[in-house]
Amino acid sequence: MKVHGDARPALESTRDRRDAHRLGCTGDDETGGRPTVTRLLLLLVVLLVACAAPAPAPPPDVVSLAAGRIRGTVTEGHRVFEGIPYATAARWRPPAPGPVWSGVRDATAPGARCPQPGEAGSEDCLFLNVTTPAGAAEGLPVLVWIHGGAFLGGNGDSYDARDLAARGLVVVTLNYRLGALGWLAHPALAHDGGAGNFGLLDQQAALRWVRDNIAAFGGDPARVTLAGESAGAMSVCDHLVSPGSAGSFRAAIVQSGPCQAQAPAPVAENASTEYAAKLGCADPATAAACLRALPPSRLQTVPRYFDLAGVPVAGPVTGGAVLPANPVDAMRAGAAARVPVLVGVTRDEFTLFLAQQYAATGKTVTAAEYPAALARVFGPDAAAVAAEYPLQAYAGSAPRALAAALTDVAFACPARDMAGSLSRTGPVYAYEFGDSRAPVPDSLSRSPFPLGAAHSLELSYLFGGGESFDDGQRRLSAEMVGDWAAFVRTGAPGPDWPRFDPAHEQVRALVPGGARTIGDFAASHHCAFWRDR
Repeated sequence: MKVHGDARPALESTRDRRDAHRLGCTGDDETGGRPTVTRLLLLLVVLLVACAAPAPAPPPDVVSLAAGRIRGTVTEGHRVFEGIPYATAARWRPPAPGPVWSGVRDATAPGARCPQPGEAGSEDCLFLNVTTPAGAAEGLPVLVWIHGGAFLGGNGDSYDARDLAARGLVVVTLNYRLGALGWLAHPALAHDGGAGNFGLLDQQAALRWVRDNIAAFGGDPARVTLAGESAGAMSVCDHLVSPGSAGSFRAAIVQSGPCQAQAPAPVAENASTEYAAKLGCADPATAAACLRALPPSRLQTVPRYFDLAGVPVAGPVTGGAVLPANPVDAMRAGAAARVPVLVGVTRDEFTLFLAQQYAATGKTVTAAEYPAALARVFGPDAAAVAAEYPLQAYAGSAPRALAAALTDVAFACPARDMAGSLSRTGPVYAYEFGDSRAPVPDSLSRSPFPLGAAHSLELSYLFGGGESFDDGQRRLSAEMVGDWAAFVRTGAPGPDWPRFDPAHEQVRALVPGGARTIGDFAASHHCAFWRDR
């Protein structure tokens, strides 16, 4: 039927009244008469309330992101969202934007892990996980955690962030490309930022994702603290000086990071070229295509940029646009980001690596072999190191003596130097984790020497590993979680922590009997001896 003149408005008005009546939003009197003025006003109030009511809030397990909606897991005290893609990775190319989806994506299980020794994983592995407190909130401080693993192994889903979230934080853990896939610096694979550093570019992509999406979880993108341990801490050092990371976080935590151990571009490129040649990709003209065509199983080994207890490691590369300078040099020059920094070590860092070596080979250094072991590591300085770290000072234990020397030169004294450099441009807080009876992994429980407060053992005190803790260790764990959370919230770990200053070098000793401030860190780790070498 053709509609003429003003018939269409009349039809629309009739349809509107019919729809309003069906929805209970009409003002007609039930008796068929016209309503009184009073009844009309009352009905108008009801209509305004009922018909203009907002849409119901989404359930707490569903979050809307820029790429689509996700459904996570809600418990009494937390919300956890896992396996969220933050970017996509093509082999030896910078990360690209992540996927977009319709409907509600499942986020109740971790995403694929990146390929690493002993685990095939998937090259499509750029996933992250978000843990929040229960209930709706806005403006919460955010902790972004970068895992360790010598740039060879590890993953973001290994960290139980519920204790930290219970202190009012939104916690993000993430995967990034590892081994050769993350750090190969062959010149034929160079990108706009130079050679290598694909894993570092992944981390920067994750930081951009946090900036764009964390508010959906109740987090404040202007209150992000970037943290990591071991290789993750080295990465944090890199972000402190990388132009591509500027402004993406307001505070940083560096746990046991040998940040001086970055590879200069010429070293990394030469090692990567040799690595490619051993894989049959020696021709520079075809090396990129040759490498990209290799099956993943051929890429389980890595180029040798530096050694860690005899294990070849490939990691960040300095000298390109992504990482122009070694971060320790940039810190000394006052060129690092001017943000609050929490930096520290464990007291017996290197016992972990010697215990891993024993677990793999069944062998450890003996007292008779101690001089030769020092010569292999320290070359012409071996005799001086032997005099500084005599066996009798370590109950005759060569592994303990060797571990003490390596702890001091690779971890403790560099951390002290970083604290001094960074304290000239911003607030710094320093710690030493010192629980000599910290629980060790089952795989290392048969070590012939005590591990003490070894590398990485503080992590269980922060990330929910307290099943075997005694009462003192549980109190230490609660204290550490509280101090870390306070630092993320405010940029200071708590009123009992003094700021580090080079004149007094106050360091917080984290021990089960009660944390305390010490002033002899440099002396106990022989830093004056190492300064001259």
